[in-house]
Amino acid sequence: MENNARWAALTAVAPVAWGTNYWVTREFLPPDTPLYGAALRALPAGLVLLGLCRQRPRGACWWQSAVLGLLNVSVFFVLVYAASQLLPTSIASTVMALSPLAMMLLAWPLLSERPGLPHLAGAAIGLGGVCLMLLTGTAGARASGLLASAAAMLVSSTGYILAKRWNTGTDVLASTAWQLIAGGLFLLPAAAAVEGPPPALSAPELLAFGYVALVATALAFTAWFTGLRHLPAGTVGLVGLLNPVTGVLLGTAVAGEVLTARQLCGLALVLVGVVLGRPARAGRRGAGPAPLRPATGKPPPRALHLQPPVRIGEEEQKAAPRACQDE
Repeated sequence: MENNARWAALTAVAPVAWGTNYWVTREFLPPDTPLYGAALRALPAGLVLLGLCRQRPRGACWWQSAVLGLLNVSVFFVLVYAASQLLPTSIASTVMALSPLAMMLLAWPLLSERPGLPHLAGAAIGLGGVCLMLLTGTAGARASGLLASAAAMLVSSTGYILAKRWNTGTDVLASTAWQLIAGGLFLLPAAAAVEGPPPALSAPELLAFGYVALVATALAFTAWFTGLRHLPAGTVGLVGLLNPVTGVLLGTAVAGEVLTARQLCGLALVLVGVVLGRPARAGRRGAGPAPLRPATGKPPPRALHLQPPVRIGEEEQKAAPRACQDE
């Protein structure tokens, strides 16, 4: 149980970092180059992680990384930008808060993770809290923006579930780096064709891109995919509800926004939803199987001398090739 709590705390780094990313992007980054912005966010982050792990994909991981990079980086980043331009932030964030439910439903057929009642209840309560915090009405909402936000939510949820399904034990830094680099490489030619030459960046914009690439992308995606490896997909999705919570708290702390009683109630509901979605305890700590008791009136059975289980030696384990990285 304590291990699950630690993995959940590590996973929470991702939505908190993504929540700060909205403010940094809006305040410091150029608004008219979304494709270059997404590429400059993904490629440096992927190259930094690749420099840390120094592993290349092999076998099926080449095309799997390309698919995941397309879904989780290229398409997702562009759709999120479009939704942020076409919708009020509150409505876009509320649509994205449907991600836990989408991840639970996708994890059922793809991962055989059947959502339990606590997960479903947590998703419903968390979504209600997000709506209470952010949703003030549908004024300014456009159908194209709603479609873009819903598509971003579905694309990213599908990509996250596929990343969990295709996990072959490869180092998480390596698999995250491959996705980010693939997504950035998909974005670069599209940016050159649509937006022309790269924009000239000022010093504050370079610093902002450094934060977005290293913290809100490299660190955040590594934490997120680590959580997907160790926790149920539904639990990870519910932890993602901390994203709008971070946005509201950051607006209060930095932008001088007033935190209303309704928003406080919404924050409480989101936290309740996250807690409900925590992994259930499999059993008491340290509790082993119940000892066999002999039937009444019969002597206890004599101990059976069984052969110890055959285990693979360390040398053989090290010699076994991995599916998705160089030996």
